[in-house]
Amino acid sequence: MRHTPLHAEHVAAGAKLVEFAGWEMPLHYGSQIEEHHAVRRDAGMFDTSHMLAIDVEGGGARAFLRRLLANDVARLDTAGKALYSCMLAEDGGVLEDLIVYFLSEERWRAVVNAATAEADLAWLEGRRSGHVQLRPRRDLAMLAVQGPRAAEKLGLPVQSLEAFSSSEIDGVFVARTGYTGEDGFELLMPAAQAAGAWRRLLGSGVRPCGLGARDTLRLEAGLMLYGQDMDASVTPLECGLAWTVAPGGEREFVGRQALRERARRFQTLGLLLQGRGGVLRAHQAVKSAHGAGVITSGTFSPTLQSSIALARLPLEARPGDRVQVQLRDKLLEARVVKPPFARRGKILVQGEAG
Repeated sequence: MRHTPLHAEHVAAGAKLVEFAGWEMPLHYGSQIEEHHAVRRDAGMFDTSHMLAIDVEGGGARAFLRRLLANDVARLDTAGKALYSCMLAEDGGVLEDLIVYFLSEERWRAVVNAATAEADLAWLEGRRSGHVQLRPRRDLAMLAVQGPRAAEKLGLPVQSLEAFSSSEIDGVFVARTGYTGEDGFELLMPAAQAAGAWRRLLGSGVRPCGLGARDTLRLEAGLMLYGQDMDASVTPLECGLAWTVAPGGEREFVGRQALRERARRFQTLGLLLQGRGGVLRAHQAVKSAHGAGVITSGTFSPTLQSSIALARLPLEARPGDRVQVQLRDKLLEARVVKPPFARRGKILVQGEAG
């Protein structure tokens, strides 16, 4: 398995290490629940160095990205601004979700998922013209510092940085983005500097967090995970990402024609377990008055103290509907809700006792 520049720090901190997308990564450092609460209430940090930053450079970079992304980078007219988007196959299926940063007219940065990084790079390279260069930044480490006290504990002058924007601060690329539903920052720096930054954050009281808390936090925030809630078999219109598609105007992008012609088969909504009796998990079947569905991601929510899920449901399903989830030999009742379940430390959907 591959190791990030922070592997020795994880070992020293007593992390439980697991394989993830070919990397040995921390699942937790003793208590996944405490790590989750630290991010919702204070500040936590994640090693995200397994993800890949790809710099897109050259005079044709903007036109290149306008053609390859479903969202439109024409919206980015201020240096440092960021945009969330999907890359689509010709048939409209989601190949990847990513964040792209506008650094200058001839320099952009995309950050892609670990599991799809090499495929993404090859796909982009296959569509590149001579006016565009792709530079995978494997020389960089990446940290995510998340939580209501992240700005305070970071030790960098980040208070004036707006949400979904970035800046170079003291030699570190800092973006006010994240995957937890809380305020937070993602830091990209030379790999050799990562261990020192990690230790300074530890000294500031920032709690190390692993993949377990990252998953419960992102699910509470209603954020999709590639490979579970979306993949090449579904379109952004089916997996809750219609807002990331900018179909207006004359711009043609890969997958646009398919999105116009391909009928939606289902929608993605949230489920909140009613009462106790089990935990909602991926692949469990859902029975509704409008037909069958399936859970794509499910977990026990530490913030709600109940089980939650994202599910593919019939197009007729609506928030407030009651459904049944198949758990081995029994059926559990759940209520359909509109995600997110919790963000910025607040519960946004209400459960029921009993």
